[in-house]
Amino acid sequence: MKNVSLTFGAILALATAGVAAQTPPNDAQIAAIVVTANQVDIDAGKMAEKAGHSHDVKAFGKQMVTDHTAVNKQAEALVKKLKVTPESNPTSESLRSGGDENEKTLKGLKGASFDKVYIDHEVTYHQQVIDAIDKTLIPNAQNAELKALLVSVRPAFVGHLEHAKKIQSSLVKSK
Repeated sequence: MKNVSLTFGAILALATAGVAAQTPPNDAQIAAIVVTANQVDIDAGKMAEKAGHSHDVKAFGKQMVTDHTAVNKQAEALVKKLKVTPESNPTSESLRSGGDENEKTLKGLKGASFDKVYIDHEVTYHQQVIDAIDKTLIPNAQNAELKALLVSVRPAFVGHLEHAKKIQSSLVKSK
């Protein structure tokens, strides 16, 4: 099951690298990547709220829903203000596909198995998103407000990663 998390992270990394290698993403593509990345984590978080076994996993899932919903609202308000329509691209499409694959995997799990796979995925996912923000999204954002949004939400992703790692560690210790 851990391979699913690693595969999803690899998809994000390769897709982001692939977009950057071909042509850097434009602001409309970056907007689609941001919205999709957040929605993927919102969807997984909702599953964790319902199916999580431990209190920590359920609470983390709820936090993901709350925090990523807030980021999406900011992103949606900004694209509306800028009159930019998010443009689907290979990265946003692979994010959605990977999110669907993750949900499918999680639906087949219960109890401690669900918690482990969900948290392992969250650690990998947040690290990959931070890497994409740093290496692709911020450097290629042309609009100053879009770039500022990316810079302003980055610390939340770092906080999520550290929180997920802490839960991951506690799950290992509780075996």
